[in-house]
Amino acid sequence: MKSVEQHTTDLLDLVEPLEPIRIELLRAQGGVLAEDVTAPVSLPQFDNSAMDGYALVAADIAGAGADTPVRLPVVADIAAGDPGTHAIRTGMCARIMTGAPMPAGADAVVPVEWTDGGVAEVLISRPAKAGNAVRPAGGDVEKGAGVLRSGAHIGPAEIAVLAAVGHPDALVHPRPRVAVLSTGEELVEPGTPIGPGQIWESNGYMLTAAAIDAGCAAFRHGFTGDDPSTVLATLGDVLPHADIVVTTGGVSMGAYDVVKEALTQLGTVRFEQVAVQPGKPQGAGTVHGTPIVTLPGNPVSSFVSFHLFVRPMLAKLSGRAPEGLPALRAPLAAPVRDSPQGRRSYLRAQLEYAADGGLAVRPVARQGSHQLAALASADALIVVDEAATELPAGRVVDVLRLP
Repeated sequence: MKSVEQHTTDLLDLVEPLEPIRIELLRAQGGVLAEDVTAPVSLPQFDNSAMDGYALVAADIAGAGADTPVRLPVVADIAAGDPGTHAIRTGMCARIMTGAPMPAGADAVVPVEWTDGGVAEVLISRPAKAGNAVRPAGGDVEKGAGVLRSGAHIGPAEIAVLAAVGHPDALVHPRPRVAVLSTGEELVEPGTPIGPGQIWESNGYMLTAAAIDAGCAAFRHGFTGDDPSTVLATLGDVLPHADIVVTTGGVSMGAYDVVKEALTQLGTVRFEQVAVQPGKPQGAGTVHGTPIVTLPGNPVSSFVSFHLFVRPMLAKLSGRAPEGLPALRAPLAAPVRDSPQGRRSYLRAQLEYAADGGLAVRPVARQGSHQLAALASADALIVVDEAATELPAGRVVDVLRLP
């Protein structure tokens, strides 16, 4: 059987980062920046007030106190966005709003709370040092300095930075378009009546949600029956709208494994057995140049396979490092038994706090590859090496944290 590492490498070789496109800021949300961004001007561009208050010369109020307030005439009102040029001399002050440009000659701002709020003249009851409540020009970013690096994931903060340095758009690797396709004559759409031998389709919903959670623009095509020609026709419909196709079901050794039967004809998709539990039957390749990954139909196998093999591909397509799930090490809160020798097991598990306050990990009770309900309670995967069949409670193991 093929190793997990080799299968991961082979899948990553199928994809390259999507070509960058320039799109307006809000549509860039969730994308990955494809260029370094520098500040064309200093931020802020001018000295400005950090508070509502009075701009003045700090030395003028050095002796101010509650019992010895300093009285100063107010010679100007300066609002945020004021385009005028203002100046004060020693012994004067200007009323100023947050964000307003500092008048020439002033070196400090006292907040209105330290004063009587006067308009023509003001009583100031506390001293202030030079620079108090003043945002100096370039105090955030100097002109020409880098503010974002290529490869940054664009979220709300990054969008704010781009806007603050005057960018109406961004050059990004777009979110990959993921088409998800389920197969099987037994599948029925949720919300419709179910008959003998039928099941409501869930894998397509699960994988589409997982792709969206991974930052992609995913869509579920629904499902096809067990006719190879129908599978190929359906793929022809979705390929123009997808950067990668993910299928579930029909890849094992059965008489009706339609995905395997249909795609083997093309000669560009390989079907292999990977030394992993759950999820041994796997397939991958290209269909008319578009990457395709064919996952098993058992829900847990499909879920685990997505996170082990597909998620790194989606990261690479997005322009990010093709990293897997976050890893940690923790002791087992309960023993592990009956792990198949020669295959690396990924057991659904729950993280919990141990008696010493550190993290421990407990396998969920139901580990069958068809037992979907236990997935909802799992927040981690315990990694059991190929050589191990049993592990005692307390053994420190590798753990992958589920999103």
